[in-house]
Amino acid sequence: MSEMRKETLVIVGSGPAAWTAAIYAARADLQPLVYEGSFSRTMVPGGQLMFTTEIENYPGFPEGVTGQKMMMDFKAQAERFGTRVVTEDIVRVDFAVRPFRLWSGGGSEVEARAVILATGANARWIGLPNEERLAQSGGGVSACAVCDGALPFFRDRVIAVVGGGDSAMEDALYMTKFASEVVVIHRRDELRASHIMQQRALESDRIRFEWNTIVTDVLGDDEITGLRLRDTLTGEERELEVGGLFVAIGHTPNTGFLGDQVKLKDNGYVATPVPWRTATSVAGVFAAGDVMDDYYRQAVSAAGTGCMAALEAERWLAHGADDD
Repeated sequence: MSEMRKETLVIVGSGPAAWTAAIYAARADLQPLVYEGSFSRTMVPGGQLMFTTEIENYPGFPEGVTGQKMMMDFKAQAERFGTRVVTEDIVRVDFAVRPFRLWSGGGSEVEARAVILATGANARWIGLPNEERLAQSGGGVSACAVCDGALPFFRDRVIAVVGGGDSAMEDALYMTKFASEVVVIHRRDELRASHIMQQRALESDRIRFEWNTIVTDVLGDDEITGLRLRDTLTGEERELEVGGLFVAIGHTPNTGFLGDQVKLKDNGYVATPVPWRTATSVAGVFAAGDVMDDYYRQAVSAAGTGCMAALEAERWLAHGADDD
């Protein structure tokens, strides 16, 4: 068995929050070790931005940038200052001991004086093969209207939004600024969204609703051309021509590996007890990005919390961390 790694700071994740935390930590001479995750069907190192073809709302990129390019540049900048990277998942942790212990899917074990959790969240998808393919290829399927909706691709088209909660209503209302029409597809005959969000969407003359309806297929080769729908009451199927699809049925934070080692919110996101701080319920363990942010879920806000987590970790380590 190889000798256990003994580290000052371990960062788990590889999206904007993780790489920003690594940049700040490395420049502070904390010699961070990043477990960037492994490749799977729904996640790759770099997180959700690896499935985003064009980013136009991140400051500093006036011509836009692909999600893949942005994440490669974030990683390269972190490595420039000495960040080390392991392309494995962390599958188990023990935060009840000091130093903390973490185990990877590759069988390695590491000790860390401080840990930053930045594993993000997975958008929930309908689960259709062509939905996933077009989402990854930039073919007009997305899980984030605020991220992608303003792109030229979606302008002046009929856009479908799947969902019935606040996120779906927010996406639908946002898309009324760009689409010729927004069609909300919901499996029930009433919405789950808050009253105010329902009212705004129902009163919009740019939004219409397809009630008691589910999507059974996403149509199109290089880009989406339509949806196959099924009426949940009658079973009748039909096709709807659309030029874009936003799936807004929620997100699942990547916290399964944590067990009960840190306090989570009721919705599964990591809790940060003090407002505007990244410290978790365990002293020396910090959280950044979408794994703790169930509200904004943007690349720029994730990067900001990554900075915050690194600064908090640095200060905690400098002020008697081992005596905590």
